[in-house]
Amino acid sequence: MSSATTTTTSAATRRPALSDPGYQAFVILRTGFTVAPILFGLDKFANLLVDWPTYLAPWINDIVPGSAQAVMYAVGVIEIVAGLVVALVPRFGGWLVAGWLAGIIVNLLTTPGYYDVALRDFGLLLAAVALARLAQRYHGKRQSH
Repeated sequence: MSSATTTTTSAATRRPALSDPGYQAFVILRTGFTVAPILFGLDKFANLLVDWPTYLAPWINDIVPGSAQAVMYAVGVIEIVAGLVVALVPRFGGWLVAGWLAGIIVNLLTTPGYYDVALRDFGLLLAAVALARLAQRYHGKRQSH
């Protein structure tokens, strides 16, 4: 029979403290990549922030069935799901969002006038990759209380 001191570890050694800058970065990125895709996804149904169909490259609009707004409805659902995946499984969700952003970048680079947005989304893609890597590091660990 083993003693309690050999089988029980303290909360401090099992979980990173919020004072750990790496863990802080993980929490910030996880929160941002949970909330932002969900909000942007919801807005695809309301077009309050911007007229989302104008961001769809004409060549994509020509090959998908339905209207550009119908495509944005599908995009909205995907973005909401991506945000939820980041919340629940950030090791996978970070890569999912990075891949999604890569697709958005291709769309934007083939639409004149949106190169600045594509560059911004490339920065977000890098942040999503950083989230995935940090999630790997902090997998299964939560802040200590």
